[in-house]
Amino acid sequence: MKGTVGTLPCSAAERGHQQMVREQYTTTTPGTSLERPKNEYVYKIGIYGWRKRCLYLFVLLLLIILVVNFSLTIWILKVMWFSPTGMGHLRVTKEGLRLEGESEFLFPLYAKEIHSRVDSSLLLQSTHNVTVNARNSNGEVTGRLNVGPKVVEFHGQQFQINSKDGKPLFTVDENEVVIGTDKLRVTGPEGALFEHSVETPLVKAEAFKQLRLESPTRSLSMDAPRGINIKAQAGNIEALSQMDIKLHSSDGVLLLDAETVRLPKLPEGTRGGSSISQGLYEICVCPDGKLYLSVAGVGSTCHEYSRVCQ
Repeated sequence: MKGTVGTLPCSAAERGHQQMVREQYTTTTPGTSLERPKNEYVYKIGIYGWRKRCLYLFVLLLLIILVVNFSLTIWILKVMWFSPTGMGHLRVTKEGLRLEGESEFLFPLYAKEIHSRVDSSLLLQSTHNVTVNARNSNGEVTGRLNVGPKVVEFHGQQFQINSKDGKPLFTVDENEVVIGTDKLRVTGPEGALFEHSVETPLVKAEAFKQLRLESPTRSLSMDAPRGINIKAQAGNIEALSQMDIKLHSSDGVLLLDAETVRLPKLPEGTRGGSSISQGLYEICVCPDGKLYLSVAGVGSTCHEYSRVCQ
């Protein structure tokens, strides 16, 4: 049984006209021989010629780029020491980032906590300065520590140094400076210079060293509500003044307790006539409290030598 299914229009530009191609389909029963119809025209399906060569060249170029990229990726992973736990000396742990060795930061570093290993110290180094800033939730700087080549500056409301037990050792604010140590030691050759008053329970020199309290241009005053104790266990106590030295007690007495009390430069009283001194004198007191010496006699001779009080 033969039949015509249909016609398909086809255009060929190189021939300039249209042709109709018929395709015949034959169906037979089993055991019947068929003759294959001959096609007048054969069309090749695919890419041929220079298009095929360009396609192969493009695929080869993509393959080369893929191999180069893969090689560069492997090389970068090897050079940067990438691993499942980090990159190079940088390790990612549960506690954060762990960086071993020396590292250089070209831009600001933001971190909540920075600490070194247990067996090593933490070193922060810069060619210009090292600045540590503390900011609040609004981004404003509340504290700043600047370590420069010539000066160390701190900007904040309060500066405090604590011991390992949390005890304040040194505290500075706008109102006062508090030193919480048991002892403050000044080792400079010129000592310590205070422009205003100093409050302390004890001023003590080192062993076998002299203690000197001096006010070159002003007065030196020592006040205490329960008394002042000046003691030199292995030396002398000297009080030198250009003008006067006053020892004043409002409610008590002035006690000089010693085996010998010497007043070597007391003026010697005089009288109208000449007198013969045997090397013995008595101490006399003028009405204004001035002390003077008079030649000792059988009785008091203070009235005879009282011209020094005039």
